[in-house]
Amino acid sequence: MTVPVTDLADSPLAHLAGLAFAKGHGTGNDFVLVADPDGRVDVSAAQAAALCDRHLGIGADGLIRAVRSRHVPEGEAILAEDGTAEWFMDYRNADGSVSEMCGNGVRVFVAFLLDQGLVGLEPGQVLPIGTRAGIKRVERREDGFAVDMGPWEFIFPAQAEADAGDSLVTADGLDVARPALSVSMGNPHTVVALAEDAELSELRLFTAPSVDPIPPHGTNVEFVVPAEPLVRDGVGTVSMRVHERGVGETQSCGTGACAVAVAIRHWAGAGAPDRWNVRVPGGAVGVAFVPGADGAEHVELSGPAVIVAHGTLG
Repeated sequence: MTVPVTDLADSPLAHLAGLAFAKGHGTGNDFVLVADPDGRVDVSAAQAAALCDRHLGIGADGLIRAVRSRHVPEGEAILAEDGTAEWFMDYRNADGSVSEMCGNGVRVFVAFLLDQGLVGLEPGQVLPIGTRAGIKRVERREDGFAVDMGPWEFIFPAQAEADAGDSLVTADGLDVARPALSVSMGNPHTVVALAEDAELSELRLFTAPSVDPIPPHGTNVEFVVPAEPLVRDGVGTVSMRVHERGVGETQSCGTGACAVAVAIRHWAGAGAPDRWNVRVPGGAVGVAFVPGADGAEHVELSGPAVIVAHGTLG
């Protein structure tokens, strides 16, 4: 398809006429994707926001530019760590702001590289991807992709270990502020546990929740309800909704699902499982806690990634 924009003289999109793009999603978390192997496409924050606008643009939760690592400033450190990490995921939120990482996005990113013929990857093989949160290793599986998201950590470790939470969250639809736990997955998350599905469904997340204290670089906020029973056959199950900074509510958030599993496992205490099924409005993803080569505990995120359309800005 061709999306006409050249008649929009005052739109940032007018300067991107002729740009080829694809549209993809991971459990409903959707992205506009642009192939720019040689780093020749300079997409500004305003242009990214215009592309992601659901009424006046293509519409997406974020913009992903596929560029070789050697063509971005962050790529020097990426290639110094692993010279095979040829590709860098340059990710912007829907408002045009730069983001460190996106768990659903990195799966869709690899699906896009395959779709464009830029890489070859058979089931069982692993591809290192450069991101602003470091190198993420993506394994192709028969039913999607699994990503080693790296180690997790508490943003406020002293408070997290001392009690049930480190902050309070106020949201439209909650009667009172609720305690929360802040987790870093390379990007910041604040997780709130709710008692029942009705509380989750009644949230109005088009308004950003208030977090006190808020992590230094802002935060995504996840609301989660444990299943009943929480654990079946060694796998925990929870349901979540998320408000992403710079975006609003999305159908899914990969790093958010990882943070939710971290928080729920922490709250559940000794004996909590290492495998989790996280239900999101757009489907479900798997989260597993695995040993990392660096000796730290890593989080693995698995789920589908789909390219649904291709087009050119007219």
